[in-house]
Amino acid sequence: MKKLRILMLAPQPWFQPRGTPFSVLHRMKALSLLGHHVDLATYPVGQDVPIEGVTIYRAARIPFVRHVKVGPSKTKIFLDLFLIFLTIKLLRQKKYDLIHTHEEASFWGAFFAKRYKIPHLYDMHSSLPQQLINFKFTRFKPFLKIFDHLENYTIKSANAVITICPELQNYVEKNFPDKKSLLIENVADNSLVFPPDNTALQRLQNEYGLTGKTVILYYGTFEPYQGIDLLVQGAAPVVKKYGDKVRFVLVGGNEAQQQLYRDMASKTGFGDNFIFTGFVQPQVIPAFVQLADVLVSPRLKGNNSPLKIYSYLRSGKPIVATRHITHTQILNDTVAVLADASPEDFAAGIIAILDDEPRRNKMVQAARDLAERQYSYQEYLDKTAAILAMAWQDHKE
Repeated sequence: MKKLRILMLAPQPWFQPRGTPFSVLHRMKALSLLGHHVDLATYPVGQDVPIEGVTIYRAARIPFVRHVKVGPSKTKIFLDLFLIFLTIKLLRQKKYDLIHTHEEASFWGAFFAKRYKIPHLYDMHSSLPQQLINFKFTRFKPFLKIFDHLENYTIKSANAVITICPELQNYVEKNFPDKKSLLIENVADNSLVFPPDNTALQRLQNEYGLTGKTVILYYGTFEPYQGIDLLVQGAAPVVKKYGDKVRFVLVGGNEAQQQLYRDMASKTGFGDNFIFTGFVQPQVIPAFVQLADVLVSPRLKGNNSPLKIYSYLRSGKPIVATRHITHTQILNDTVAVLADASPEDFAAGIIAILDDEPRRNKMVQAARDLAERQYSYQEYLDKTAAILAMAWQDHKE
């Protein structure tokens, strides 16, 4: 197909190192590698990341808004209004071949795609009504019904839909059987855009006193659905077995969230075994992974898979995760320790893999084999090209 000029709408603080901004980043990288040009319309908050063939346009700044928390918020409502104005401005000034939307931008993206007779590709990262519940934004049923209606309209009107995990793909296929959709999991490695910091390993080892320690690593956001409580509350059996040798290293979270879990860890009596680093740049994460003995994901809610799971599979480190749909649609008992969502069971899973080197080595190899077999970057590129062709063809029809 011809090389397209794409208007991508991302109602996110782009770029910041967290879930959807990473997904947006890798979508644009793939589109760039496929030879297309992307105009990204996004929030005024975030850092520029240069990608060939990508031009960044930011909505007008709102005084005193310097941070956007993860998930739905009142702040996002005001930012979205300014992003809508930017969308209108770009559509009036430029000619686009396709509109590619993320999250709630799909609502107005669907309207403008119809208005300007441009094909619309909807990138479905999660169920938006479910997000409102998971992030405890609201349980007001009439409001949830409005979001449910908007999401259904978006899917029905889109020329094609990208889903990021099997559960979402099953949802689209079941409820919208005639809709052109494709599962494109977020398998891309961040090193494609952020070369690893080769000086970080020794620096982190010294800074956090990790020499000779057994490191249990979590990195990601600290939102309640991520299950950090479960990890902290389950530390006691692990520390009792391994003593001062063990360190739980938690990378991410804002200052308030870090303090919340720091206090929680102190109340367990094992606060000294926890290290909270706050957010770090993506190029530093590989060094933390290299220092780790176990990678954990204690997530409790949602149906979209954590992006880090694909990196976990390639890492060469054993994985312990909750036996929840967010994980089990990717992981199985061959490639990871899947524990019930209780502090005791999660701790038992960590101890079991630390104490069994043959099992650990076998599991790490199986995880790498799975990543290579099912989650290659070439497949990611091929699927991206395929869904663009679907959207383009549907519009022609």
